[in-house]
Amino acid sequence: MDALHALIEPLMPHLVMAPVLLPLGTAALMLLLGDTRRPLKALVNVLSCLLGLAVSMTLVYWVQHVDGPQAVGVYLPGNWPVPYGIVLVVDRLSAMMLLLASVLGLAAVLYASARWHKAGVHFHPLFQLQLMGLAGAFLTGDLFNLFVFFEIMLTASYGLLLHGSGWPRVRAGLHYIAVNLMASTLFLVGIAMLYGVTGTLNLADMAVMVPAIADEDRGLLHAGAAIMALAFLVKAAAWPLNFWLPAAYASAAAPVSALFAIMTKLGVYAVLRLWTLLFPQDAGVSALFGGPQLVWVGLATLAFGAVGILATQHLGRMAAFAVILSSGTLLAALGFGQPQVTGAALYYAFSSTLAVSALFLVIELVERARESDERVPVISETEADEAFAFPVELVPSRDVNLDDDEEALIGRAIPAAMAFLGLSFIMCTLLIAGLPPLSGFVGKFAMLTALLNPGGLGGAEGAVPVPVWVMLALLVSGGLMATIALSRAGVRHFWAPQGRPAPRLRVIECAPVAALLLLAAAMVWQAQPVLRFTQEAARALHDPREYIGAVVTAQPVPSPVATGRGGLLKP
Repeated sequence: MDALHALIEPLMPHLVMAPVLLPLGTAALMLLLGDTRRPLKALVNVLSCLLGLAVSMTLVYWVQHVDGPQAVGVYLPGNWPVPYGIVLVVDRLSAMMLLLASVLGLAAVLYASARWHKAGVHFHPLFQLQLMGLAGAFLTGDLFNLFVFFEIMLTASYGLLLHGSGWPRVRAGLHYIAVNLMASTLFLVGIAMLYGVTGTLNLADMAVMVPAIADEDRGLLHAGAAIMALAFLVKAAAWPLNFWLPAAYASAAAPVSALFAIMTKLGVYAVLRLWTLLFPQDAGVSALFGGPQLVWVGLATLAFGAVGILATQHLGRMAAFAVILSSGTLLAALGFGQPQVTGAALYYAFSSTLAVSALFLVIELVERARESDERVPVISETEADEAFAFPVELVPSRDVNLDDDEEALIGRAIPAAMAFLGLSFIMCTLLIAGLPPLSGFVGKFAMLTALLNPGGLGGAEGAVPVPVWVMLALLVSGGLMATIALSRAGVRHFWAPQGRPAPRLRVIECAPVAALLLLAAAMVWQAQPVLRFTQEAARALHDPREYIGAVVTAQPVPSPVATGRGGLLKP
């Protein structure tokens, strides 16, 4: 362990930049390869995602094994001092989100390399640019560059959403583009207002400026933050601003939807990062500004997602409403502003995102099996009339344990493909509904435990606020609705007689699904260390002094010509 630590330490400052530069360089390389070398581009894409996953795991290891301000890695790409230059920052939260994006990216590109990457041009460069935008948004410590990386991600997502063509994708894509352009406009307006009040765009420097803002300007600060939060809530699919999501996610290609599962979490991340930096509990009159409103918006989103998943019969839209259900749960939990609740919510975010991403992939395999060309012949109405125009000999009823070919039903083996799809669908159902023994239940149980703890929100006297009871009711009822809806879909697709042959699945398509679900299952086995990590991330979020101190004290690296060596950037 010490040897690994010694190996990583010299590389650490530069690894902060790697999640942005790696997909950017990979996208440029694949554009040079042209459109005729798709197998080679798929291989390059997979290798790049593998390397990105290794970098993310290294960053998670680093922030977990370093204490104090040194656990916050700071990198100045232009070597300008804060707050004049661009700054990239990695802490426990950003490292965790980077790891989640890397896992989903690798799973999606492996699945796409079987067939989907051939459905249109420039899939692989757009995929890498999407990963670049996600990584940059998680790492940036500058408000305007957060907007830049958001736009890179959204621009790539426009092309990925249309990948595979088709009128449903075009129609959903137009709504998706229009709504996100509106959100981007609000984002810019909020940036301008906050810059006008604080005079800076660096998040840590802005957090230092907020307590000193004059009372007459504090209303402008709150207005700018509210407008920016509105833009983030659009991207987080908060009700009533999420009408665009079900159609967009349900119509996209399966690997694209699997990667899109983390985009709403990026909106939640942006809300959480700016809210805890600018309006912490010690911010005076601005402490936890907007927290109660965030709780109720999250609860409304949770209720909307639960009703939506129960109301629809379309598998793709069920998965899309599961995204909304997860996003609403997170927004409501984070709005309470309690580190214990936030830590449990981060655990739940990781689990639910893995589950929804796997569900999108499973649904595509299930629907592909339904659309198989090898169908049972269907008798037309004319043929039926002709058949029953003649006397029909009645035959005695046969044994109910025999099929149409008079073969025994009892003891027949389930085809491996159907067994895999059925078990995968069951695991996704358990994770999304929050049923034991998987990690979805652990996350919800940890949140409710923190909310109902007499020493927490209820205080020493145990008086639990009304929003906590509402969230408890919605978590239970939402899980019940998700269980009913997904169980009903499972019966329809796996249990009811279909008269179809077993689907043919490829290993490269099944492996990503199995990996995502096994990772979610491993979160139960390693629940204690994972929860400890998320709780430490939540503690650092709600007490951002380490983050602020590491950023504002970061100094440019001296010139190698003057020092005779390359310096390491340390606060």
